[in-house]
Amino acid sequence: MKTIYNSIRDEVIQHSKVKNSVLGRVTEWKRSHYIILSEIIKDELSEAEELKGGKKFEIGSTISHVTLQRFFENDYQDKTHNDLRFLKTLDKICIFLGYKDLNSYIQFVKEKKLVNEQENDQKFYQMVYDYCATVFEFYKEFPNHKTGIFKNLVFDESPFLERVSQFSKEICERDFHLVTKNNRSNYEVFDLHLVTDEPDKKIIESQEFWNLLFKVGESDEEHFVNQLNTQIYFIRKINGEWKIWDNYNPDAGRLNKK
Repeated sequence: MKTIYNSIRDEVIQHSKVKNSVLGRVTEWKRSHYIILSEIIKDELSEAEELKGGKKFEIGSTISHVTLQRFFENDYQDKTHNDLRFLKTLDKICIFLGYKDLNSYIQFVKEKKLVNEQENDQKFYQMVYDYCATVFEFYKEFPNHKTGIFKNLVFDESPFLERVSQFSKEICERDFHLVTKNNRSNYEVFDLHLVTDEPDKKIIESQEFWNLLFKVGESDEEHFVNQLNTQIYFIRKINGEWKIWDNYNPDAGRLNKK
């Protein structure tokens, strides 16, 4: 409830009728400013559809400047801010903000939080998709060893990049070429989900299918990779930047050996 309490205060400050009044031109509100805010809210509530009928008599259509001052200047406390009178005040403030009541506002905040979380998750899922697409482009360059292609996705000093670089260099030295004609080589990434969600660390699990054909130089020697496996990506935030730090592929040892 404390989060809702603070969110309502922020929305009142950002309300167009408040921002476009004298209240929007001062940094610290005094008693006189809360009187003005009380009048602004009263004018809006007098026209509110939600207060036409019995609800107007149930919760009223005004908020005193004293109550508003307490609301803005006092920290949230469960005992003080969960009694019926104060919840009615929150109902009226939420109606002023354009919602049906406090419950509607709470539902809106929950839905907004869910959407934000989904969008945030999608950002990190996209990082995995982009990494896999970059890996495929990296293979296309073989036997040229262009690890710089990972710069925007993988930390330079990461153990992951070190392993990728070492293994791929050996393949390039063996003159491997990726066969892409007629879609002979392809891949698919699916079923991504967030395993760990921390302020500076995300762990994402994915299912990946890699179907690759490599030829050695001008010879007829061919090497196939046809593998469906689970990949675990460790993504970190360092100096304000999110990139892949490490990866766990349970089949890496066997594939490297092959």
